[in-house]
Amino acid sequence: MTSIQRQVSSGSDSDPRYANVDERKRKRMISNRESARRSRMRKQKQIEDLVNETSQLESANAMIRQNIDAASQRYIEMESANNVLRAQAMELTDRLRSLNSVLQIWGEVSGLNVEIPEVPDPLMKPWQLPCPVQPIMASADMFQF
Repeated sequence: MTSIQRQVSSGSDSDPRYANVDERKRKRMISNRESARRSRMRKQKQIEDLVNETSQLESANAMIRQNIDAASQRYIEMESANNVLRAQAMELTDRLRSLNSVLQIWGEVSGLNVEIPEVPDPLMKPWQLPCPVQPIMASADMFQF
């Protein structure tokens, strides 16, 4: 049987009609191989590009996480300082109310007319300051805990 196949194939090699078909088939195979090679190269480049993009995105994500952590830490610190200031404001408000009540009693006992301004609640309207705005001078030791 192999001898028959050899005869047929050798016969087709010598026949000029089949030589053209074989040449086209060989060129098509070469073209297909080249196309497959280019396709594999494109896919490899796409994979490399995606790997590079992934590493860049992971790096950017890590930086954003660090920024978020730093901002969260600053927020916690500011919130803590704000709570201290609120407590101090409440304490000072209570002291002012006590002093105003002492002044009122003194005014009633002495018979003098003492004008006592109303003490605003600083926590109800924190954007409305009870006194005129004056610049606050900062010093280096203000923020040390």
